[in-house]
Amino acid sequence: MVTGRKIGLTLLLIVLHFFAFSQILNPIKWTSESKQINDNTFEIHMTAILEDTWHVYSTKQGDDSGGVGIPTSFTWTDNKDIKIVGEIQEKGKLLDVFNELISAREQYYGGKVTFIQKVEVAKATKAEVEIMFQVCNDEGCLAPDYKTFSFDLKPKKSTTQNKTLDAEEGDSAEDNNELTSTTDDSNDSSTEESDADGAVNLPAPDLSSANQDVDNTSESASIETNVDVKEPSNKGNRTFWEIFIFGFLGGFAALLMPCIFPMIPLTVSMFTKQSKTRSSGITKALIYGISIIVIYVALGLVITAIFGPGALNALATNPWVNIAFFVLFIIFAISFFGAFEITLPSKWVNKADKGADKGGLIGIFFMALTLTLVSFSCTGPIIGTLLVESANTGALLGPAIGMFGFSLALALPFTLFAIFPGWLNSLPSSGGWLNTVKVSLGFIELAFALKFLSNADLVWQAHWLEREIFLSIWIGIFFVMGLYLINAFRLSLDSDDNKIGVPRLMFAILTFVFVFYMIPGLWGAPLKLLSGLTPPKNYAESPTGFFGGGGLTNNASQLPENAHYGPHQIPAFYDIDDAFAYAKEVGKPVMIDFTGDACANCRKVEDNVWSDPRVMAKLSDEVVLASLYVDRMIELPEEEKVYSEVKGRKLRTIGDKWSAYQIEKFQSNSQPLYIIVDEDLTHFNEPMGTELNIDTYLQWMDEGIENFNKSN
Repeated sequence: MVTGRKIGLTLLLIVLHFFAFSQILNPIKWTSESKQINDNTFEIHMTAILEDTWHVYSTKQGDDSGGVGIPTSFTWTDNKDIKIVGEIQEKGKLLDVFNELISAREQYYGGKVTFIQKVEVAKATKAEVEIMFQVCNDEGCLAPDYKTFSFDLKPKKSTTQNKTLDAEEGDSAEDNNELTSTTDDSNDSSTEESDADGAVNLPAPDLSSANQDVDNTSESASIETNVDVKEPSNKGNRTFWEIFIFGFLGGFAALLMPCIFPMIPLTVSMFTKQSKTRSSGITKALIYGISIIVIYVALGLVITAIFGPGALNALATNPWVNIAFFVLFIIFAISFFGAFEITLPSKWVNKADKGADKGGLIGIFFMALTLTLVSFSCTGPIIGTLLVESANTGALLGPAIGMFGFSLALALPFTLFAIFPGWLNSLPSSGGWLNTVKVSLGFIELAFALKFLSNADLVWQAHWLEREIFLSIWIGIFFVMGLYLINAFRLSLDSDDNKIGVPRLMFAILTFVFVFYMIPGLWGAPLKLLSGLTPPKNYAESPTGFFGGGGLTNNASQLPENAHYGPHQIPAFYDIDDAFAYAKEVGKPVMIDFTGDACANCRKVEDNVWSDPRVMAKLSDEVVLASLYVDRMIELPEEEKVYSEVKGRKLRTIGDKWSAYQIEKFQSNSQPLYIIVDEDLTHFNEPMGTELNIDTYLQWMDEGIENFNKSN
């Protein structure tokens, strides 16, 4: 009996695993209606309703943004009785975000969006429009799809017609959609729809209506933002723990600044000497530390309350704001180098100092406030850096958590040294080394400044700071920092001591090691430790670095016929028939890679898994890779524009072809999907989706390759 249950459970798990890769995702529904606004003018409303986490792109997506998502577009069937009036309008909450993974700006809608087109009709007629759209979430995109609506428009009668359809169903409008009237029943008119099933002969995408172009990407299209849509999360943002740790490290760095470090023994001594008992001194130190935390956390909350979490995230990705941060960080760096000091108004410090004279709990709080204000010349740049990074969480508590980490690190020494005053004897004496710390942070601020300039450059696609230039500047900055740490030169505020201590020497060595680590990046090395900081590899003068030096091979003659260099220069076929022909010739299995240009998880697997030398070797030598892009909008040859049962219409683009192939052969429409097969499409293991564990991915590949070899 137990054995039977185990077998049944095993079979159930196998079935569930199969269906996990066999589901057809269906995250969008469309509704349409026409509204008569005067005798011969109508508004055509086409509304997309999306499931949680999914979005559809604006008609403006791709306008100088560099985004890879397919913009929603509308093609009207040529009709001499219809005149298109103005540009198409979009009504919804437009999200304008910078996608760090693909280094491009994207404009899209989540939840619900209505596209509105005004038309004028000369007489009773039928208007037909085809919508091309693509839906995506944070993990990837489905292949672009089409919908066709038709509307019976009768002038001089007020009519509204409405219907709903599922964006993935291929059934006819008569079977699936109920026509409802929202105005006078006597003026009802039926609305027909071609549900993307090929029943209506559609024009080529560039045809106009009544000799008037329908410009769907015009900058003059008005965007209303009165629909409450939950903004999708950005998985590339820092977590709260990362922000806390970043803040804590920033607070620790601030402790070593000349404005704060000398204050530790002075403040602790004051508490211990003015207190009649040891416990009283500890209590005062605790209140002092808590006051520091309260002040900085309050600062984080105030900043968020003023701007809001969404505004902070938008500011962090806005190119002009990034330019402003670039200038600000340059100023911070120059300040740390000793050219000038950034200070708050002296009257603020004087008022806080007067409050400290009151004594008691209030006096201790004002002592903490005085420290905060006096030390701003040292902590200001660090706090500014922290708040900018915290903004990228896009969450209400991001800046507050960052400030909590910063203030906790700042407050701990004052409290701990009050509890254990003997530790004060182990503190190093103040001296020139404090200025060395400050100058070193100046070099780091200078490097961060370049990151903000790079962010703006990537959004605008201006190619000011391509990967090689960015790395060259960083190499120069940290090389000079290394020279400074070994005392090769001094700045104006440095002491005249020619000797360097062991800690300074160790930091100098680490700095030079970092420089040497970056140098191979100029020749195309991936530099995984700097992922997210440097521009992506494809944003470069050459994707393989200077002189074409980065990759497995650069000899195009080594590529099989009809193959191309894919990620990490792994040979890949973009046509399944070419892949099968070559695989038969060399006796290898085909690994099908259903992917997309806008597939975020595809890029994650390629960047984090395929970059492993063991995986690269297997992809290059043990399988024939067929990368089939389901969102490529390249027009198919006329002979390949055949009717697809699974799509319910004729195939038009290469993306259409491979999307239909994936659905028909493997009952799935999500990417990435990896399958190891032979020319008969025999599976040699279970399909694999997103898998970022390299060992698991290798085991999966080994299983498929081994089973193929056994069968042959």
